[in-house]
Amino acid sequence: MKLSIAHETHYEYSAPLHYSLQTLRLTPQASAHQTVLEWAVNAPGQLFAERDGYGNDAHTWSLERRVSRGAIRAAGCVETHNSPWLIDPPHALAPQVYLRSTPLTPLHASLRELGRDALAQGLNETGLMALAGAVLVRLPYRAEITSVETSALQALALGGGVCQDQAHVFIAACRANGIAARYVSGYFYAADAPQLASHAWADVCVDIAERRWLSVDITHHCLMDERHVRLAVGPDYAACLPIRGVRSGGGDESMRVRVDIRPA
Repeated sequence: MKLSIAHETHYEYSAPLHYSLQTLRLTPQASAHQTVLEWAVNAPGQLFAERDGYGNDAHTWSLERRVSRGAIRAAGCVETHNSPWLIDPPHALAPQVYLRSTPLTPLHASLRELGRDALAQGLNETGLMALAGAVLVRLPYRAEITSVETSALQALALGGGVCQDQAHVFIAACRANGIAARYVSGYFYAADAPQLASHAWADVCVDIAERRWLSVDITHHCLMDERHVRLAVGPDYAACLPIRGVRSGGGDESMRVRVDIRPA
C-alpha cells in the first residue's frame, strides 16, 4: 500500500520566544516493512541530520530570534508491505538493551503475572497475540484519562488508556518475563479516520541471536501490516518522541497537531 502522509505541528506563544532547540524524530526509515518513496521535513531553522542512540533518523534545529509562532512539517509517501517481521542490522543495538526497565515501563510483579500465562503459550504469534488480548482486557482504550507521563503501572491502576499506555503495559509485561521488547512510534491508516493517524505499538525480540523481531499492534489486536508506517523505536515513549526540545521565553505555549494519512 502506498500512503501519503502530512504531519503538521503549529506553535503559538503568549510572549516572544527568544531561543528554541528541538530534536525531531519524524523521518521513517526503509526496512523490510516499508519503502520510503519521498519524504521532507521543514522547520523554522536549519535542520541537521543525525542518527540517535537507538538507530532512528533524527534532525536537530535551533532558533535564535524573537518569534511568536512557528510550525514544523513532515510529509511524504511511503510504500508499506504486509510483513510484521524485522531483522536488525549487525550494527544495531543488541536486543538485550530492551530488557531493562524505564520509569514508564517498570518491572513489577503485577506486570509479570499479566504476561506469564499468555507467554507460556510460546514466544510466537500465538503467545504475543494472547498477551495483547490480555492487555486490552485490563486496559481498554479510553482517551483523556492518562498523559504522556503515565507509567504502565499507573495506567493499569486507572483501568484504561490510549495506544501509548497499551504499548507500555505490553512491553513492561514482556520485560518482566525476561523478553526484550521495544516501543514503536509511527502512523496507522484507518479509512474512516485519516486525521487520527499517530500511533504506537511494540516490537518483541523472538530470537536474540538472529536479532529477529515480531511487531504487534496492541490497540488493534493485530500484527503490524500494510496500514502501519514506522517512525522510530526506543525503550519507551520518552525515548522516541516525535518532537522534543527546550526553549527560553515564549510565555505560555499552545500547540496544534494535525496528521493526515491517505492512500497515495
